[in-house]
Order: sequence, then structure tokens, then C-alpha cells
Amino acid sequence: MNKYILEITVFLGGAIVMIFELIGSRILGPYLGTSTLIWTTLIGVVMGSLSLGYYWGGHLADKKASIDFLSYIVFVASIGILLDFFMMDFFLDFLTKSIENKTLVLFLSSVILFAPASILLGMISPYAAKLKLDNLKKSGTTIGNLYALSTVGSIGGTFLAGFYLIPKFGTGTNLLIISLSLATLSLFMSFKKNIHIKIALIFVIGTMFAFRNNTENVYAKSNLLDINTEYSRVWIFDSKEAGTGREIRNLKIDTQNSSAMFLESNELVYEYSKFYNLASHFNPDFKKTLLLGGAAYSYPKYFLERFPEKKVDVVEIDPRLTEIAKKHFRLRESANLRIFHEDARVFLNRTDEKYDVIFGDAFGSQNSVPFHLTTKEAIQKNFDILNENGVFILNIISSIEGEKGKFLRAEYLTLKSVFPQVYIFPVKEPNNGETLQNIVLVAMKSKRKPIFNNENQELQKYLNNLWKGEVATDVPMLTDDYAPVAYYASTAIY
Repeated sequence: MNKYILEITVFLGGAIVMIFELIGSRILGPYLGTSTLIWTTLIGVVMGSLSLGYYWGGHLADKKASIDFLSYIVFVASIGILLDFFMMDFFLDFLTKSIENKTLVLFLSSVILFAPASILLGMISPYAAKLKLDNLKKSGTTIGNLYALSTVGSIGGTFLAGFYLIPKFGTGTNLLIISLSLATLSLFMSFKKNIHIKIALIFVIGTMFAFRNNTENVYAKSNLLDINTEYSRVWIFDSKEAGTGREIRNLKIDTQNSSAMFLESNELVYEYSKFYNLASHFNPDFKKTLLLGGAAYSYPKYFLERFPEKKVDVVEIDPRLTEIAKKHFRLRESANLRIFHEDARVFLNRTDEKYDVIFGDAFGSQNSVPFHLTTKEAIQKNFDILNENGVFILNIISSIEGEKGKFLRAEYLTLKSVFPQVYIFPVKEPNNGETLQNIVLVAMKSKRKPIFNNENQELQKYLNNLWKGEVATDVPMLTDDYAPVAYYASTAIY
């Protein structure tokens, strides 16, 4: 093994860099989201740190290169990642509560949490290359081989993290895994220096796995579950409704409260989801519906209870969320419920089904609808699979006017380019265009003008929220080629 210890070190260093970076998105996600802005900052900080590490690693190696010092670099990197394990939640909670500027919070948290270990991991390859150079005639081959190994390790680490580690283990456990891997590697690299400290660190990290299990038990007792799926970090916790004290079970995906249910009934908790009942007004004879975005399946459960003779298909990209809904949110099998586990746009592209109503409730990060579901091409797909009198009801979070209303105005214009009629229903403050809130858009395939009166008092309540003001046309429509949805969402929130 000693013969190839440098190759092994470079390979594992490359793998751990990518695992660390991917885990980083799960660390930041619950506090800052996983939008393009978050990924841009995280990738930029890690790449910048690696570049600094390459420089320092080469500089130190030229002064005096030894396997003992390289093992020390690996050992300190292990400590840096272990510190992230201890401080990440406390630090991010403190930072987000102390600083209002979310962009500043994002940059500071990325630098403080990920730069130190990334710099140390970046030092490995150039330092190992110096140790490996025993023949200047083959220096190019030697360096090329080591950097190829590092890249192959990065590729392997990417697939290992994405397909196994992140879905299988929690964020903290994954940090312990890579920290333990580095500490163990450091020990095998050099038994001469600091062996007692290295063994002590390995012992500490090993005992932390048992601590993680205890932490999960405490979470369970306090009705809080922290679950990593293939797509998101999910939190489940119980709370009480303000005013009534009714018990609620909540599902939070990354930063966003995505679903909730009352523990004693399938009554809808979120006000915006009640506006989906407008389907009964705009298409009273509907029979078959499609919901894009399942999460904890709050609306499908309510829908099947209220309309037992009607059918609903649900497209949910994350199969783990369906499992969670069955285990923790009373989702039951039904002959009138079909579930498709795939991306909603992929479903729209391939389906031959026809629907009377389509409900849009798919969200990514930072209260943002995934961009590829907002574009003219996606809207056209929705239009095409609707029956003659079909209705598309879409929930978004935006203002109507001002800087925070750019997304609403862009999406409204996009819908209008396909559907002959589009109506806006602000959920919280129907007469205030500056308020950031849930807004329900109703797009009708029929050209026949609807009335906005209904004998049903519940439906009339929602109809009364019709926006009667103008909608500015100061932003372009959204297309697959140009859809800055995440940017619009960030300007509204940050």
C-alpha cells in the first residue's frame, strides 16, 4: 500500500472535494435554499478555495516536501470538516437571524464553512506531485497521472454522493464519513508523526456516529424528523394552529414549508390550496384532474374525500416524499389516485392523457417554481393536454407590482400567450399589488367569458379576490431559452 499511498491520497482527495461540495448544498439548503444563486456562490467559493490550495500546496512543497507534512495537511482537513459538523446548524441559524442581507449571509456562510477544508484539500495534489517527482524527464507524465487520478476521484465522489451517500445518510453523518476517511488516510500515510492525536481523532469521530443515532432519537421524541432524499433535505415537525390550537403536521423541504395537515382531519391548512376549489366554478363538470407536485399530498387527500367520484393523477419527482406521505401524512391507496414519479416537465412532454383541470403546485427552492415548468413551451404542453373546457390553476409566490412582482408579470404574460383567458387571484391581500404572497392564476382554454358569481359561499369568497387592476408588461415572457425565474424569486426575497 505504501508504494501507492500518494496515488490513493490524490484519488480520495479528489473524491472528497466533490462529496463535500454536494453535501454543502444540503447544509445551506434549510436556511438559504438551493437556487441557482446558492449553487453559484457555493461552487465559486469551493473553486476559489481549491485554487488557493493549489498555490499554497505547490509553494510549500517547493520549500520542503515530506510525506509526514502531507499527512498533516490531510489530518487538518479532517478536523476542518469535523468542525463543520459541530457548528453548521448553530452558525447558520445565528447568521440568518443576525444579518438581514441574505446575499451577505450566503457569502459569509459559504466562505466560513467550506473555504478552510477546501483550501487544504486543494493542497494535496500539487504537494503529492512534488513528492512523486523522482525523474524530471517524466515530470509531465507523473503530474498528468496524479491530476487524472484526482479527476477520476472527483467523478467517483460525485456519483457516490448523488446516488448513495446523500439519499442514504443524513447531512451530518456524511460529514462524519468524509472526516473519518481523511483522518484514517492521514494515519496510514504516516505512523511517525502525531499518531496518538490521529488515533484519538478517529476515536472521537467514531463515537459521533453513536451520537448521531441518539440525536435522531431525540428528534423523533420531539416530533422532528430530518430526512435526506435524493432531491432535498426534508424536515417533518408538529405545531399548533394560531388561534385554535389545532395540531398540525408540517413538511418542510429545504427552506420552504411545502405541505401541512391537521392531525384530526384532511381539511386544508394552507389558504392558497383552497383556491384550487375554483375548478368547480370554472369547469363544473370536471372529472379528471392532474396535480403537478405532490409533497405530502395534502390536496390529493382532501380532493378524494370531497370528490370521491372524480380522479386525480399526481406527478411527484421524489419517490421518497411519497413514502413519507404514506408513513407520516395518512396518504392511502385509492382507485381514483395515480402517482407518477418523474419530473413534471418530462411527464407533460410524453403523456397522451387528457384532463379537465390541471393544478400547478411544484416548487423548487426559495419559493420558486422550477423554471422549466414556467415557460411558454411548458404552458403549451399544459394547454395541449386539457380538454375543450379545461382549466389550468397555478399557484405561485410573488407580488403583482414593483420589483417583487416581476415573476408574476412574466408568468402572466407567458400564460396569456397560450391561453385565451387568464385571471389573477391574490390569496392574502387581493387589493394590494405590492404584497409578496401566494397568487393563484386561472387560465381557461375556452374563449367563453366566465361569470364571477357563485351561489356557493365558499367559492364566492375566493372569486371576490379577483385582481381587477392592470398588469404591467415590463418584463419579457418566459421561454426555455430565457427564464430567469430563480433570479426573480431572489430579488423578491433578498
